[in-house]
Amino acid sequence: MSQPHEISRADIMEMDAYGTIRDTKRRELRPMKDRRRVPVGPYATFFFESYETMWHQIHEMLFVERGGEAQIADELEAYNPLVPKGDELVATVMFEIDDPVRRKAVLGSLGGVEETMSLEFAGEVVPSDPETDVDRTTAEGKASSVQFVHFRMSPAQAAKFKEPGTRVVLAINHPDYSHMAVLSEQSRVELARDLA
Repeated sequence: MSQPHEISRADIMEMDAYGTIRDTKRRELRPMKDRRRVPVGPYATFFFESYETMWHQIHEMLFVERGGEAQIADELEAYNPLVPKGDELVATVMFEIDDPVRRKAVLGSLGGVEETMSLEFAGEVVPSDPETDVDRTTAEGKASSVQFVHFRMSPAQAAKFKEPGTRVVLAINHPDYSHMAVLSEQSRVELARDLA
């Protein structure tokens, strides 16, 4: 079954009601989020977003910050671009490095990394299309530790991706960070739900 492609004001719960289901919702989402998490190399982790993950993220922001109606509009504007639109996969990519000295050195060498990501499957290569709301690489060539990328597919590519058993390789091909990971079949099936 295909997923909704946008979160509307009507989808937002009252915060008191959300508070009563918050822990249950988090537990329910955990297995799905695990299937959507793909580590690539020693530092990068792709978190593939969905209607459900973004719905939860918006509610968490509203619950914690309690900004009322004005905040709802801001959160919908911020997070709706990360809800897959039926012809794409969307990922938050995090470079997680605990040591601050190492983190500064690694990110300082990864300028433009958001342009070097791809999905490869069944003879297809789908390049990353980074979010352009904010420049994620500084003029000095330092990459942000958080990137947002889209993998947009033609109907033919989406059909190949959805084929059972298709081997899907998620890659970062940056001169200073060249790593890849093969998606588990569980992850491929989960992500195929995002494609109409």
